[in-house]
Amino acid sequence: MSKDMMPAFELYQPDTVDGAIELLSDAGEGGWALAGGNDSLDWFKDRIKRPSVVVDLAGLDELKGIREASDGGVEIGALTTLTAVETSPLITERYGVLAAAARRVASPQIRNSGTIGGNLCQDARCWYYRYGLDCYRAGGNSCYADSPAGQNREHCLWGADRCVAVSPSDTAPAMVVLDARMVIRNASGEREVPAEQFFIGPDVDIERMTALERGDVLTSIRIPAEWSGATFYFEKVADRNTWDFPLVNVAAAMFVQGGNIERIRMAAGAVQAVPRRLSVVEQVVTGQPKNEATAALAGQSAVRGATPLNFNHFKIPLLQNLVTRAIRDA
Repeated sequence: MSKDMMPAFELYQPDTVDGAIELLSDAGEGGWALAGGNDSLDWFKDRIKRPSVVVDLAGLDELKGIREASDGGVEIGALTTLTAVETSPLITERYGVLAAAARRVASPQIRNSGTIGGNLCQDARCWYYRYGLDCYRAGGNSCYADSPAGQNREHCLWGADRCVAVSPSDTAPAMVVLDARMVIRNASGEREVPAEQFFIGPDVDIERMTALERGDVLTSIRIPAEWSGATFYFEKVADRNTWDFPLVNVAAAMFVQGGNIERIRMAAGAVQAVPRRLSVVEQVVTGQPKNEATAALAGQSAVRGATPLNFNHFKIPLLQNLVTRAIRDA
């Protein structure tokens, strides 16, 4: 790995989404879409990724902003900064779990430039992969983290399929909980992908973290009104309170009626290659009183089937405790 300078590339700054899509389509495998740049520039400086064409999306104003949708939900442009999401009255009042998740991303300086789309689409943070080793995710035939001497403290508890890296996004579990839909455009048109299907594991495609394919641009995120005003919970545990990626995070949305949990969605991050929907927990607690006993049962249910690696056993009690608190303290 060399950090002397970035490899040379052609930089384009289109002023329309259609123009950006055309440039990316023409560039083929050598194309790279640049949003806030916090993740992309690291790749370039480390000389691990070497695109021949970089398409800077920053000038596309139609991909920015938060607006109320006609169905009562909210649509967030993919280039909206994390700070704007964190401080938006519309998000704070209706979808507090997303505001809380955005508030825990990195540092204020990074949130001022980082985008919600970039946070959702960021690549795996496994250091073997990031340092340019020929692991499975990089097209090789080894997983250095999942080996007798591998350092895998931050890696997965479920869903390993050659690669054991996890989803590093703080906002992704919140999007799954809110049943958000990702709006994607390419040269063929526009499609919507539910958040749960947007994130993909190594069993689907080991070289991608999301459903975005070459030539695709994530344009916005649509959040339905269904979970607006619910009781929310978000908690993230990391080695440091700022900048760091999650060791485990948990997001929850629930409606409580007469002291009982009427409806609930819950997801955890940094325990699998995708945000892990905690469906078992949802089934266990639905219709139950929101109390200590239910919370304890939820925590125990959350870790069923977890398969730790050499150095991440601590994630099991950590996830159990976070889920317990989510039910008890939401």
